Amino acid sequence: MEKVTSKAEFDVSIQSSRLTVALFTADWCSDCRYIHPFMPEVEKKFTHELTLVEVDVDQVGSVSQEQNILGIPSFVAYTDGRELVRFVNKLRKSQEEIEQFLQTAVDVYNTIHK
Repeated sequence: MEKVTSKAEFDVSIQSSRLTVALFTADWCSDCRYIHPFMPEVEKKFTHELTLVEVDVDQVGSVSQEQNILGIPSFVAYTDGRELVRFVNKLRKSQEEIEQFLQTAVDVYNTIHK
């Protein structure tokens, strides 16, 4: 998963016409550490449908504020600079829930890009 280290990088990544999903995270977040081990497998399952990027909210704080990210980990799907859907809640996210969200993001993207 590519790590976004600046607002400029984030802006470029979400401007893509390809479906891009940003994972907002932080080193100190226990729920972020919980999902970290299985995220490579999740990313591999969706490699043909989307691009996953990781945004550290401490490193690129202005982005999380602009995107109204109030809890982490959070997943937000974008295409052509527009937000499509987001998966944000205070609960720990399971691999199954993340994969369901990513499939929803793919479905929404495909509806728009037909």
